Amino acid sequence: MVFRVATSFALAAGLTRAGTAVLRAAAPGGAARWERKNHAGRTVGLYAGPATALGAAVAAGRVRPAAGFAVLAAGVCGAYDDVAGAGDRRRGFRAHLSALRRGEVTSGAVKLFGISAAGLVAGALLKERPFDKVLAGIVIAGAAHAVNLVDVRPGRAAGAVLALGAPGLLRGGSGARLAAGVTGAAAAVLPDDVEERVMLGDTGAHALGAALGTAAVACNGRAGLAAHAAAVVAAAVYGDRLSEWARSA
Repeated sequence: MVFRVATSFALAAGLTRAGTAVLRAAAPGGAARWERKNHAGRTVGLYAGPATALGAAVAAGRVRPAAGFAVLAAGVCGAYDDVAGAGDRRRGFRAHLSALRRGEVTSGAVKLFGISAAGLVAGALLKERPFDKVLAGIVIAGAAHAVNLVDVRPGRAAGAVLALGAPGLLRGGSGARLAAGVTGAAAAVLPDDVEERVMLGDTGAHALGAALGTAAVACNGRAGLAAHAAAVVAAAVYGDRLSEWARSA
């Protein structure tokens, strides 16, 4: 089991680092397409976002295909928002749902419903009992959103994923291997993220969050799922306040 856990960690970390290097060297569409300004006004690259999503998705998919699907779907939805939502200052569920009621389909709304649907599908495949399936879907989608909420300063999202995912390494079984995959991807991207050479963007943050959610689902029974679901729902309800606090801290 230790070997399998170490393999998952190394695979995710290796793919994340290699993917970042390849994208930085190739810069499909031109380097300008991959550049963004961070909170401090510095120019950073988005290369790490897709690379992190790939590393986490492949590692998760080797353990449970449904987990890999959830991570990949969250990354794709995040990538759509990174591209289509660039410059959109609206944040939080309320803003995007309000726009939807006015007939405007924002990239944030697409991301919200896409990740939620993927989480529910993955939850249905990862658990056997109907109520557990729903709880698992909430945990996966909610974790994807929660990690994105804290991605407002260099290293915060990856650091949070490392801290929250590390206990899962001790649980054994598929849960430990899923935790190893997400912590491997987070550990690989953390140094460049902290040093402001790259940023995760919605692509990487949502993928890491979904991977963390699948690990939590695999590690917990109904009581644990209910506790995790309550936590991510609370984070969503108070998301705007949490995001504002994280930006000012």
